[in-house]
Amino acid sequence: MSFNFQILGSSSSGNSGLLCTPNTKILIDVGFSGKKIETLLKSVGENIDNIDAIFLTHEHGDHSSGIKGLSKKTHLQFFANRDTANYLQSKITRPINWHIFETGTNFQYKDLDITSFSIPHDAYDPVGYIFRHGERSLAWVTDLGYIPKLVQEKISQVEILILESNYDENLLNEDTKRPWPIKQRIKGRHGHLSNEAAFDFISTTNSPSWEKIYLAHLSRDCNNVERIKNLFSPLLCPKNHFKIEIINPHENL
Repeated sequence: MSFNFQILGSSSSGNSGLLCTPNTKILIDVGFSGKKIETLLKSVGENIDNIDAIFLTHEHGDHSSGIKGLSKKTHLQFFANRDTANYLQSKITRPINWHIFETGTNFQYKDLDITSFSIPHDAYDPVGYIFRHGERSLAWVTDLGYIPKLVQEKISQVEILILESNYDENLLNEDTKRPWPIKQRIKGRHGHLSNEAAFDFISTTNSPSWEKIYLAHLSRDCNNVERIKNLFSPLLCPKNHFKIEIINPHENL
């Protein structure tokens, strides 16, 4: 197992991914309770005691709600930038084993080379990550209202891409649960990426580096797998050089 990745769960209600290399096992975001994270790990044959570190993208609960429970695990190391760490620590009395990095920097953790970069979202200092191990690479990019040019360049050079495809614009407009200001926030430049925006980026970039793309962080109310399949049908043919997997938001509830 040289470089193994799987999404434990992803939707607008919770997000977490597991990345394993020969010398380390990490979680990317923990947007479920600590107990739920442990259950999800067990479902894929892993144990929280074998996890070395957690990398957080930002402070919103669907990416960080497991911090309180998991901070009881004293062996875990928590990586975040200062604004994210300060906010999350202010909500928890127990001291957390923080490892603070500056957004935009590259650093190493065990056998992983890590690049952090700023993304446009309505959080204190939200980041995306690129994780590299030898020739293998993965980008985790969720929660962004649009894809800036610099981010496009970075995530077009990886083997595995986890990209947000949060909402279908028609379903969001028709949704009765969300007031108009919330809809405007979601559609804004510091909100979330629509299916159409994700499709436009992938179809026009079509990077030769990509081998697999996960479409993640789908809204349970304002999106569904079938709508994405219909939109992305030109890219789902077997002859395409990269595969696309759509993460069902109703799984791993």
